[in-house]
Amino acid sequence: MSWQNVVERTVVGLGYDLVEVERVSAGLVRVTIDRVAGDPRGEFVVVEDCERVTRQLQHVLEVEGLPYERLEVSSPGLDRPLKKEADYRRFAGEAVALTLKEPFRGRKRFQGRLLAPEAGAAEGAGWRLLLAAAAPAVKTARRGKAAKAGSAPAAAPAAEGEPASDPVLEFRLDEVRDAHLVPVVDFKGRRFLPDAPSPGPTAGATPTEGEAAQ
Repeated sequence: MSWQNVVERTVVGLGYDLVEVERVSAGLVRVTIDRVAGDPRGEFVVVEDCERVTRQLQHVLEVEGLPYERLEVSSPGLDRPLKKEADYRRFAGEAVALTLKEPFRGRKRFQGRLLAPEAGAAEGAGWRLLLAAAAPAVKTARRGKAAKAGSAPAAAPAAEGEPASDPVLEFRLDEVRDAHLVPVVDFKGRRFLPDAPSPGPTAGATPTEGEAAQ
């Protein structure tokens, strides 16, 4: 079984959402977890959550014979990355910053409110970003084959006395290089946790022999 599968199975089995797992230099394994939507334990990952997942992963990785030097488990922080379609669906309506793989109309980076696809859209397609800043006079900038070929449809002009629509970028998930939530620090938003360290609480390091003996 692969590293990704082992870590995901363990994290999900404990009732958390696996945001990301990375194997980096010097044998470090970095795991990012989040609470699942509607978790009765609360909305935010705390140090105790990271410690719980760390202990279980240490045990599972040893049983599976997967070597590592150091293990870090942390929360996703204020700018939580969006890695899979389930992440996009969970955070539809939130402020999101995304970077495209290829430039569109001279730019790769966009920011705005994430809008879910309309009913019947193909998997990974039909996602939209209600842009936060002024954009060229198009109603929808579609990131499909037509847009790449330079024939994106122009918006129909607004009727006299009718306000112009907000600019919207339409894209497919396979066109996105990177996407993450825009940090919004307020007392009502889901991404604010008083006294929480940034980017998030971390529990790490394989226990020493003395610690293991306790």
